[in-house]
Amino acid sequence: MEIQDFSDDIDVKVKKYQRGESADLEGLKDKKLKGQLANREELYKKSANAAAKAEKWLMQTESGLLEPEGIEKTWRFSQQSIAQEVDVASRKNQFDIILPDLGPYTIDYTSSGRYMLTAGRKGHLAIMDMHTLKPVKDFQVRETVRDAVFLHNELFFAAAQKKYTYIYNRAGTELHCLKEHGAVLKLQFLKNHFLLSSINKSSHLRFQDITTGQMVGNYRTALGRSDVLQLNPYNSVITSGHSGGTVCMWKPTTSTPLIKILCHHGPVTAISFHPNGHLMATAGMDKKIKIWDLRTYKTLQTLPGNAKTLSFSQKGLLAASTGSFTQILQTSDSSNYNRYMIHTMAKGYQINRIQFRPYEDVLGIGHSMGFSSILVPGSGEPNFDSWVANPFETVKERREKEVRVLLDKLPPESVMLDPTKVGNMREAKRKEKKTKAEVEEEKAAAVAAAKSVAVKKKTKGRSKPSKVARKKQEGIENAKRGFVEENEGRDKKKQKRITEVNELPIALQPFVSKKGK
Repeated sequence: MEIQDFSDDIDVKVKKYQRGESADLEGLKDKKLKGQLANREELYKKSANAAAKAEKWLMQTESGLLEPEGIEKTWRFSQQSIAQEVDVASRKNQFDIILPDLGPYTIDYTSSGRYMLTAGRKGHLAIMDMHTLKPVKDFQVRETVRDAVFLHNELFFAAAQKKYTYIYNRAGTELHCLKEHGAVLKLQFLKNHFLLSSINKSSHLRFQDITTGQMVGNYRTALGRSDVLQLNPYNSVITSGHSGGTVCMWKPTTSTPLIKILCHHGPVTAISFHPNGHLMATAGMDKKIKIWDLRTYKTLQTLPGNAKTLSFSQKGLLAASTGSFTQILQTSDSSNYNRYMIHTMAKGYQINRIQFRPYEDVLGIGHSMGFSSILVPGSGEPNFDSWVANPFETVKERREKEVRVLLDKLPPESVMLDPTKVGNMREAKRKEKKTKAEVEEEKAAAVAAAKSVAVKKKTKGRSKPSKVARKKQEGIENAKRGFVEENEGRDKKKQKRITEVNELPIALQPFVSKKGK
């Protein structure tokens, strides 16, 4: 019985990794093509089986969701009722830190979810270890801080302050002052390319390589002031939202946007991307939240409501916040997003930034009175790949990873809408040689067109029949000349080729390619 259950479980997982229906090989007459397709299908089957077995034995932890009974609704469950049912380790992730004099706060997590960076508007910067819930370092810069992001790991972070952007280390020491960026409103970091992206008050978008200090791109968006900047984790394309309702997608090496979409009839307030890179959520002042399919650039769903900040989780949950209210939306297979959970902060708390913590069922909230953390079952990826992001990495592992990612650093030119094209060769366009009949047809058409040209009549004997006939004959000869010159050029190349071959020693002439250059 157990063996039968195990085989059924494996079959279900194999279907998950299959690449659609297999090709119909019975109707093929070409034996070579039939053999190639059969080998390809066999490889697909082996890869699906290997992936299913890896998921069965290596990814044993499964994500869980709130499951209502009867007429219960998941969005009616409060944080207190959830905390009573979870284990102690998960319960400690639910907390509120009140700092009323230094907010509003913005937050950011490392890719492993181990560390959290908090930045208060009035100059408070802090790094917290989320495993021990102890501050690693907190200090006061004594000027306005608009945004802050981690760089490639928790050792370095960038802060957009009142006048310039600064880079600090984990100990709070100032390492660099990036004056070229100006008064920055939003920051984003492209971890695969080591590029720090920013947009400032003057609507200038900049990309700077933090390993060499080179300014890769400095572009004027010319679309008005923007404080919405988001990174697509799938293809590393930077997306900005503007006051006219347009959303633009940028790459570091192009001064014009790759894509420009009119998403809202009013200013764009928030943008977020699904981890798979194919879905984009936008919110605007027209009180609409839209879900976009980036493969067709069409709207999949329009939800009523306003949102100052949006965030997708690793498992596809969407959180939207405005004022002191947060709602989490969930989608099932091939269906729209529906309400999953709601959370209301204390009266007077204005939410500034929300972000899901990687590899944990936790949503971080930065608000006007500090920052909080709530439990959202089913939001985080339960199994982590230590080669990509390891929440429990040691100092030695962190150093080795830093060297590895620097060696694997991608050039800015590799940022594109479809990253699967990276590493592929562009197909050379071969010019098809025209047949003799096609050339003769084109030549006859050109002669007929030259004959049908009307000659302008002139006075004082310049429109004599002999002169008109001579001009028509010149037009016909000019039409034929193009075809004659093309043939002569081809003959000259062939003659030059023959001459070069004859100049070679007799022993080498048989090895010369017979194809023309």
